Formats: sequence, C-alpha cells, structure tokens
Amino acid sequence: MVRRLLERIAWTVGLAALGGWAILTVAGQAGARRELDRFSASLLAQGQGSTEAPDFLLWSPARIEAWRAAQAETRPLPLGVLRIRRLRVEAPILPGTDDWTLNRSVGHIEGTALPGETGNSGIAGHRDSFFRALKDVATGDVIEVVTAARTVTYRVERTWIVVPDDVWVLDPTPSPAITLVTCYPFYFIGSAPQRFIVRAVQSATPSTRNGT
Repeated sequence: MVRRLLERIAWTVGLAALGGWAILTVAGQAGARRELDRFSASLLAQGQGSTEAPDFLLWSPARIEAWRAAQAETRPLPLGVLRIRRLRVEAPILPGTDDWTLNRSVGHIEGTALPGETGNSGIAGHRDSFFRALKDVATGDVIEVVTAARTVTYRVERTWIVVPDDVWVLDPTPSPAITLVTCYPFYFIGSAPQRFIVRAVQSATPSTRNGT
C-alpha cells in the first residue's frame, strides 16, 4: 500500500517536472522565433529571404527562463543572424553584451568590426544557451553571418581556451574574421573561470542582396 503510494507520488512529481521543462522550452523557442522574425521582416520588406527557427535543445532550463523573461522588452532590430548549420546553431545578433541581450540572443562586442564587415567581428554568447553547441565545433566548420546587406561565409581556423583578461583575441586581424566568445568549461557550475574562443576567417567573397 505504502509502496504504491510512493510510486504514484514519484510518477506525479516526474510528470510535473517534465511538463514544466516542456513549457519553458516552448516559451524559449517562441521568444527566439520573435527575434528572428523581426530580422526576417526587415529582409522581407526589402524583398529578401527569411530565417529558420533556432534549435534550443542544449539550453539549460534556467537560461530558457531568463530568455523568456527578456521577451517583455523590445530593442533595436538584430544586426544579423549567425548560423553554424552543422551544429544546428541559428541566433540573432543584437548590439551589446549586457544581460538582457545575451539572455535573448548572441551579442556583438562593442569596439569590434560589425558583423559581416571587414575586420575582426567579436560575438559573445552564453555557454548554456546559443553557444553550448560550440563544445563540438571543429576546424573547417562553416559559419554564416547574414545581414540586411550581404551573407558572409567563414571557416573555423582554430580554437583557444583563455582567461577573461586575454582580450587580445579581439584585436584587429589582417583579413576579415569572426571571433566567437563564450565561458568555459561548458558545464562548470557557477562563474566559469575561462573563456572558449573560436576564430573563423572569411572563406569567400560576400554575396550581396542585389547579387553584386
């Protein structure tokens, strides 16, 4: 009798937890969709393409909740969209790296080249949301940056593990590049002591929206 009661309680708690996780996941996907749709709308207004929904499978429940809370406030349109198709990453790029921005998207690091432009463009993201998939990144992976003006393709050249003070990774580069920054280790509990860096260099001439 007692055993059956305990089993019922365990099933009830398990189903409730599963239901809560599902609600947070759906809410997170809906919010990310909103940012991507805002960028898509700006492209469609110019007769251009749209974006696909991002994949949030690797997000932590806490980060999904923070991302959900960030949807209450509207900010400027995204600067573009970052895609790593092999890793199923698709994220809007918003200006800045404050908490609100990184709960909602990946952020362009102030003082670096704008996404898709000549120079070294720094992009930051949380290790337990958009950039968790970087744990599986490999040399040669293709990174796309889609802006209102053009699509720029990069290939991963190398990765580093550095300390937070190693800001030299954001220094200007002799050729167009993109530098992705996230905390490390990926599954560290608490404030992570290191940073994981991905450097990718432009691999082809950018394709502009008008085909020139």
